[in-house]
Amino acid sequence: MTQRPAQDRHTPVLLARVVELLAPALAEPGAVYVDGTLGMGGHAEAILRACPRARAVGIDRDPQALELAGRRLAIFADRFTPVAARYDEIDTVLAGLGLSAAQAVLLDLGVSSLQLDEDDRGFAYRVDAPLDMRMDPALPMTAADILNTYEAAGLTDILRRYGEERFAGKISRAIVAERASGPFTTSARLVDLLRRVIPAAARAKSGHPAKRTFQALRIEVNGELAGLAAALPRAIEACAPGGRVAVLSYHSLEDRMVKKVFAAGATSSAPPGLPVELPEHRPYLRSLTRGTQTPTEAEVAHNPRAASARLRAIERTAATPPGRAAALAEAAWAQARRGVGGHGVPDRGVPDRGAPNRGIPDRGMPGRVDWVGGMDRYGASSTNEAFQEGRR
Repeated sequence: MTQRPAQDRHTPVLLARVVELLAPALAEPGAVYVDGTLGMGGHAEAILRACPRARAVGIDRDPQALELAGRRLAIFADRFTPVAARYDEIDTVLAGLGLSAAQAVLLDLGVSSLQLDEDDRGFAYRVDAPLDMRMDPALPMTAADILNTYEAAGLTDILRRYGEERFAGKISRAIVAERASGPFTTSARLVDLLRRVIPAAARAKSGHPAKRTFQALRIEVNGELAGLAAALPRAIEACAPGGRVAVLSYHSLEDRMVKKVFAAGATSSAPPGLPVELPEHRPYLRSLTRGTQTPTEAEVAHNPRAASARLRAIERTAATPPGRAAALAEAAWAQARRGVGGHGVPDRGVPDRGAPNRGIPDRGMPGRVDWVGGMDRYGASSTNEAFQEGRR
């Protein structure tokens, strides 16, 4: 396995802008920056250099990432604390460190460069590799498990929801027929099947035929949308008033959820026609970005993996009014549960291993309340190849 230093293997996305947005909240001595998706530590290093009085808590569920980032950030000694956890455990992580709140939080979503570049992780479809796709090697389910055990209806559902794949039904039926001759184990066989099944005209217009299927499998394996729905409200609540949260997303499913959650706290909850806005209805978040911010052409030329990035950031301007935290959480879960065309969450025809109500495997991920469906298409950006891959 490659052991090059982290700084030689990864270029952080929108680095200068992220630092610009978060640094004002990290000026005081002892200010806490939480990197909820530490990766190889590029953003954390820049924050620690720009904010010499702040400390950083780096969260990641990938042990290889924690090892590489730990070496990179060792020069900051006790100003950096790595933690093996998921970003939706931010409240538990802070409590375990004896910290009452954070002043800044960054979530850099999607699959990392480390995971893409290590062939044996199975995230990249351009090489033949084991169909794994687990961001945390301790997770019980791999992409191969999904391909080999889900019924056609279940496969169709995740391909439509998470990959926005037009040919989801056709692909699913082909997968079920193909596995009758032997289980799927590596990516080349799946890619060959997708080349056969997806019409040539569609392949010519939409880029690599595997991009949407691989995205869908990765999201399903890692419970990414469920994790994000849990993490966003917790990240906001973890911030003290005056604190800031920035999120980098890489496909439309993530970005739409971030947009909805931020908007829920940045707008009044007062019923229409109420003559006086009561304190509990007032906004307690303030947007720091107008819509989404994207990389410049120069950055994309230097780092093509940045092409799909969308950055949103908010400031917490006040303590959360009574009842608004629950409303924010509901906004996240409502967006996550929203099915294509609003059809709700079907039973996907997979073995019931203990998950509530849905007949969906329990993947042993604490904090995962229930299975969560994907969101519908909402913009042309979701057709961008890098946006579909969710690269960071």
